[in-house]
Amino acid sequence: MASSKILVIGAGELGFQVLHALVSHPHQPASVGVLLRPGRIDHLNPSKQQQNAILQEIGVHFVQGDIVEDSEQKLSAIFAGYDTVIGCTGFVSGTGVQAKIARAALLAQVSRFIPWQFGVDYDAIGRGSPQDIFDEQLDVRDLLRSQSHTKWAIVSTGMFTSFLFEPSFGVVDLKNQRVNALGSLANRVTVTTPEDIGKFTAEIVLGKEDLFQNRPIFVGGDTISYEGLAQLVERLIGRPIARNVLTAKAMQAALAQDPHNSLLKYQAVFGQGRGVAWDLPRTWNRQCGMPAETAEDWAQRHGLEGM
Repeated sequence: MASSKILVIGAGELGFQVLHALVSHPHQPASVGVLLRPGRIDHLNPSKQQQNAILQEIGVHFVQGDIVEDSEQKLSAIFAGYDTVIGCTGFVSGTGVQAKIARAALLAQVSRFIPWQFGVDYDAIGRGSPQDIFDEQLDVRDLLRSQSHTKWAIVSTGMFTSFLFEPSFGVVDLKNQRVNALGSLANRVTVTTPEDIGKFTAEIVLGKEDLFQNRPIFVGGDTISYEGLAQLVERLIGRPIARNVLTAKAMQAALAQDPHNSLLKYQAVFGQGRGVAWDLPRTWNRQCGMPAETAEDWAQRHGLEGM
């Protein structure tokens, strides 16, 4: 592992944490690079410039590439210089991009690959879910399972913890003093912070145990029901809040009226309650003695109490 050359695709909310965890891991790799669009490297935004300076300071080198515009062959030529490639770009790049990245990694015959699958259990959700972009994640899994040269690992993390409290997602609605349960109050969701995902990913890549066994690895910071979330919010803000259930039927009806609404698509998937939560004692990080930040930890750290 000490001689490994690692390329991380993207330096967004998750990519930055993965990069930082890789270079600070006790088993430091030979080199860590980040694939960024040329415009992202030379970005004039002060926050982007600051982030670039931090990455350079900790020893990350920049690689120019565009996962949207570059061909599969061009990306493959870039990937071929590394033995481990980690996708951290999310769905923001549009449809077809994650499958192109996977094909490029296989064409390059990289030794190890972690695709962008940091999220739900796509196998359990299955094809034809309300969130149509999830089908591409299954295409990527089929592609990886169809070959034997490149070893891969999928890190299943559940939802980013912050998203659970994000007003735009509509679950914790402090403005109207309520929690909107997706599907039912008993439905559960697994959440993990990007910081913890970064640490787990670095350990999976650089730890002593070979975890690239061509299967998903389930991790988690917390698994909480919507009723449990409502009780958590009440404890932190010191007053009762209302519970409102967004039923699966109601969300499907809303989606039928607004079929391109990405927020409704996500809500409908989580409302089905399938493939979005797993028991913490069974997670890889808990079994390795690596606890993580809970939903309550996150809420306290970000000042939810007293609001």
